[in-house]
Amino acid sequence: MIGCKNRVSCRNLFRRLEILPFVSQYILSLMLFVVRNKNLFTLNSENHTKSTRQFNNFYHPITNLTIYQREVHYMGIKIFNSLPSYIKDISYNVKKLEICLKRFLHIHSFYSIEEYFQHKSLSQAENVPLNVFNKTIILNI
Repeated sequence: MIGCKNRVSCRNLFRRLEILPFVSQYILSLMLFVVRNKNLFTLNSENHTKSTRQFNNFYHPITNLTIYQREVHYMGIKIFNSLPSYIKDISYNVKKLEICLKRFLHIHSFYSIEEYFQHKSLSQAENVPLNVFNKTIILNI
């Protein structure tokens, strides 16, 4: 269809064509669910009286059951808490979050949840310009 050989990795093609791999689509859908249903989740600030770095993260219940750890509620909290801070900071605006998160997922093109959790620290990477609503934002990715 686009003239590439059958043994070529699709990762760069997905980036160029702006197609999200399945796992990235899952992350996007799950984060939109979490943001639209914040009332179903508890913030750390509601459980702790002290102001900490994770004050605005969702409370992550401790569990040993693998079945519970694979559920939407648990995985949504874990993925949301792992989002870069510049994306979490705009979670009050679902449309902006969706645009910014899509751009982040297009750039990184995650093929597994483990790969998402192991992505580079934003402070150690290069600057990538992001155009959101005709405003250029420099992202550290």
